[in-house]
This record gives sequence, C-alpha cells and structure tokens, in this order.
Amino acid sequence: MFKSVESFRGEGALEGWARRIVVNECLNFIKSHKTIFYLDEVNASALEEVYEETVVSDFNAQELLDQLPDPYRMVFNLYVIEEYSHQEIADALNISVEASKTQLFRAKEKMRKIYFKQQKKIKNELV
Repeated sequence: MFKSVESFRGEGALEGWARRIVVNECLNFIKSHKTIFYLDEVNASALEEVYEETVVSDFNAQELLDQLPDPYRMVFNLYVIEEYSHQEIADALNISVEASKTQLFRAKEKMRKIYFKQQKKIKNELV
C-alpha cells in the first residue's frame, strides 16, 4: 500500500482502496505460484439454487471453504466476501463472466454437499 499511496485519489474510502490492493496482491501471488484450471462453462440460465433444508447444528464456514477446490474458493470469496461483480472477477482472474458464475454455482453446490454430509454424520452420532 505504501508503494501505491500516490495512486489514492481520495475519491472513495481509504479502507476500500486498501482492501482492493490487498485482494489484488493476493490474486497476483496465487497466479504466480499456482496453475489453476477453470472448469467448463455452463449456461447461466441453468444455474438454479437447490436444496432448501433445515440447519441441524452450528457449522464452521471456514472448514467448508477450506474443502473447496482453489478455483471455487477464489470465486466464492471474491463474490460473497469481497463483493466483486462477476465482471470484476472475470477481469481479475482472466476468465469469462460465465466461468465466474459457473464456479460460484459449483462452489455453493459443493459446500451444500459437504455441509449436509457433516450434518448427517452429526445426526448419526447423536442417535
């Protein structure tokens, strides 16, 4: 941030500017140290939310995120936590907007499956 302080124009919050630098540096680090393959794209209209089930017990969101493949986790974090748009994610990761949407959809699906598997295990242990 100190190296880029001259690029801060004061048009927005310093916190937002600093967050953007941190996120971009993290993405650059990941790109330079790993090869990440983004899986095929699916039609955006096919991306529907499914599985509305009741929460059985508390869960650790970080444990769920840690079990996601890197491409899913990166897109999920950027979209849900950092509130990037799919266009911003696509630009940052050099993928298409459709690939960003697909990765987010698949991340949610995988997290649901992991979560419900954990819940089933907890239910069985309580019985």
